[in-house]
Amino acid sequence: MLSCTTTTVATFLHPFVIAGDTDELPAGEYGVLEDEDAMLGNSIAAYRRTATFLLNNWHAGKSDLHAVALSDLDLALAQDRADANKH
Repeated sequence: MLSCTTTTVATFLHPFVIAGDTDELPAGEYGVLEDEDAMLGNSIAAYRRTATFLLNNWHAGKSDLHAVALSDLDLALAQDRADANKH
């Protein structure tokens, strides 16, 4: 089975907590890894997300990798943007 990993950056302006976790993470940039498996059909290839990870301290060279639900990460980012708009 073919798979790929994409890397993006999530920027938080305020400290935040991902749903299901109790640790507050500081504001800053976080690497986001998304693993996807290819679903090969007769005419098109599509990818299905299998895992999402948040990299803490990724600029420091020694990262902590946290498995997260993409919906929980999206919710935390939306809350961070809403908090930024209050100021």
